[in-house]
Parts: sequence; C-alpha cells; structure tokens
Amino acid sequence: METIKNQTVPIVRGDGVGPEVTASMMQVLDAAVEKAYAGSRSIRWMEVPAGGTAYEKFGTYLPEETIAAFRQYHIGIKGPLMTPVGGGIRSLNVALRQGLDLYVCLRPVRWFKGVASPVKHPEKVDMVVFRENTEDIYSGIEWESGSPEAARFYDFLSKEMGVNKVRFPETSAFGVKPVSKEGTERLVRAACRYALDHGRKTVTLVHKGNIMKFTEGGFKKWGYELAEREFGEEIASGRLTVNDCICDAFLQNALLYPERYSVVATMNLNGDYISDMLAAQVGGIGMAPGANINYTTGDAIFEATHGTAPDIAGKDLVNPSSNILSGVMLLEHIGWNEAAALVVKALEESFGEGCATVDLARLMEGGKPMGTKEFTSNICRRIYGTT
Repeated sequence: METIKNQTVPIVRGDGVGPEVTASMMQVLDAAVEKAYAGSRSIRWMEVPAGGTAYEKFGTYLPEETIAAFRQYHIGIKGPLMTPVGGGIRSLNVALRQGLDLYVCLRPVRWFKGVASPVKHPEKVDMVVFRENTEDIYSGIEWESGSPEAARFYDFLSKEMGVNKVRFPETSAFGVKPVSKEGTERLVRAACRYALDHGRKTVTLVHKGNIMKFTEGGFKKWGYELAEREFGEEIASGRLTVNDCICDAFLQNALLYPERYSVVATMNLNGDYISDMLAAQVGGIGMAPGANINYTTGDAIFEATHGTAPDIAGKDLVNPSSNILSGVMLLEHIGWNEAAALVVKALEESFGEGCATVDLARLMEGGKPMGTKEFTSNICRRIYGTT
C-alpha cells in the first residue's frame, strides 16, 4: 500500500472551548509529523463550518459542504459542538454519525502515569470500547406523554398487540429503539478484527438481554453467531475469546476487575455509560479520545469527547488532551504511527512530571499547572526534544 505523503483533513473547530482545543491539537500534530518525517509528509488542514458559528454565518448548523468534505476526503476531526435548542437537528454529533453511517464509536481508554484517579489501580484500565453508533436510542422514536400520538400508540398496543401491562397509560410517554441483526454484526465484526489486529485476545459483548430479550438479547445472540461463523478458527485456536456480560454487572466488574476486559462491544446507550465511567477511572473525560468510523468505507471522524464548556471558553484553561489523543487516533488511522508515538511519548513524559492543565495538575502530587497554550508548547517542545 502506497504511503500517503500529504493528507487533507477537514476540521471543525467547534463551539465554546472548541477553537482552543482544536488549535492545540493542530499544533501538536504538525510538530509530530514534522519531527517524525523531516518534512516529507504533512497535514493540510481544511476548515469546514458546523455548530453555532455555522448557524450565525449560514443559517444552518450543519452545512452540506461540511458533509461533502468529510465524504470526499473520508476523514476529519472536530472540536465539541453545541446542541441546538428547540427544533431542527436533535444533535449535530448524531447527525454526522448517521449521515455518514459511522457505525462504530471507538473509545480507547488508558491511564497516563501521574494523572490523579479516584481508583487505586487505574493502570489496570486498558480497554477499547466499540459502541454502536447508529441504532438503539440514536434511532429512537418517542411520543410525549399526553400527546395524541402517544394515545394512538397505546391504542395500537392494547387493541392490536394485546399489551396490557402499561400501568399508567394516560400519562405514559413511549419510546421504541431499533436493534438490528445487520447493525449488530458489523459492529461485532469490527471489534473482533480490531482485537486480532492489535493483539487483544478478548471481546466482551455487553448487554441487558436478561430483561430486553429481543433487542439487547438479540445483540448478544447475533454477536455470538457472527463471531462463531466468521472467527471460528481464531476462537478454536485460542487467539480470540468472545464472551458476554450483563451491563450492570459489567459496570461493577470494570471497577473491581478492569484487567479482565480488553475490547468491549455494546449498543449505543450502554456504550455511553461505559465509556464515560471508564474515562473517570483514568482522570476524566478530558483524557478520553474518540472516533466515529465506518470500517467498510474507511470513513472516520475523530473528536474531542467532552462538551463545549462555555464557562471557561477563551480563558486559556481548557485541557486539550482529549482532542490531542483523538488526533493520535487519526494519525494511527492513516498509518502514520511514528508521529502518533511521538505525541503519546510527550504526553507520558509531561504527565509523569506533573506538567498539566489546571484541572489535572491541581490533583497531582507536586502538580505544575499550565494554561492551555503553555501546555501545548510544552508538549511540542518534548516532541522536538528541546525540553
């Protein structure tokens, strides 16, 4: 496969603290690429609009040109985006994921030495979460309590489907979540392939199939069937183990025995809970990178996983690590592993010495608090070897 020399990357700066964490990420990645390849490779950043700033300028939160750029270049990265209030798009993130069919939300979680944690052994947390990104509650259908639609839905349930266990039908809201065999299979397939490619021997299917027999139970059933059908040889040889865990038990076990889990495949809502809980164990969501990937087309959008934090926007306080680490995932996605490794090494050195933004440094023993810009420059110096 021919090595890419110059990679165009559409980039959304984001809202709130988005422009700050995006600028930091760009500066760090540019330094790593220059150091690793001595000018023979480069990233061409192509800014595209989305979010509040796009609405102010174009009257839409997600211009078609932005979607078109992601489709054309099959890659992109973004800062946090505001969620529009009132009508229109329910969530810009969901709109991007569904519009481009980015069916995997990939969330690797690891601890950096020196970062404060609420658990005794955060070094035992080393998991990669495959969260289904297009079904379940992301495709959920709801009817508001007291609405004519809710009344019609209950009328259908009771008269056509024989459902009689809704306790308070007149004041109940209703929701439906789709979980498909096809959606399950492509997620579990991607998780199994990732495990094999990265030397991770276990894939755990996390679900609530003991209660929701045909949606979450279906996820478990279809996941096992796919694994046996397509990865039977690897399972038989011991290269891969596929097991499952009820989601509430998993949340407990991930605190008590995190070393038991490596790759986790789960549905949308469970994945939301799991990925944030795991991030808390290694220092918080500010340390959690993320990607949205279609492993069939290769399309991928990387992102900071935290919110817009408007209360600290523009104050040089935000921790850019989530977006920087998402940039590392981008570099790995295009095969620029040498540059990715330089960024990780610089972060490890910095956190190990207590050099971090205020949110992390204030909890570190002997922490050295830095503003966003100072922290960014510190990481770049470490990449260049001038610290």
